[in-house]
Amino acid sequence: MDKKLLQECPVCGGTLMVKVLLCPACHTKIEGDFESPKSKILYLPKKDLEFVELFIKLRGNIKEMEKALGVSYPTVRSLLDGIIQKLGYKTNSSVDQRNRKEVIDKLEKGEISAEQAVVLLKGQEKEEE
Repeated sequence: MDKKLLQECPVCGGTLMVKVLLCPACHTKIEGDFESPKSKILYLPKKDLEFVELFIKLRGNIKEMEKALGVSYPTVRSLLDGIIQKLGYKTNSSVDQRNRKEVIDKLEKGEISAEQAVVLLKGQEKEEE
């Protein structure tokens, strides 16, 4: 069972500190006042961590992410934007502009239908709201 390390005290909201480290193999116990990890990424839900791991494995290639996850480009972007926001960062609207251009380019090349382009562009508009 995976349990996440808590950052805040559920009673008073104070910052929690790690006091004991335990080796599960030999049961060595080390006690002290240890600093908690600062990276917010460590506190993401398991599903998001798996997405980030796959994203890194695929070197950030969204087309490969589409194939691996069996979802559309806007879905991958939406998942990625959600993780970016959970980490406390804003998503970049210039990236959205680039995505619109990609949809239009695909439409012009005949890679997608007009209906598919409308769905993709409307999906991007909803993400911006």
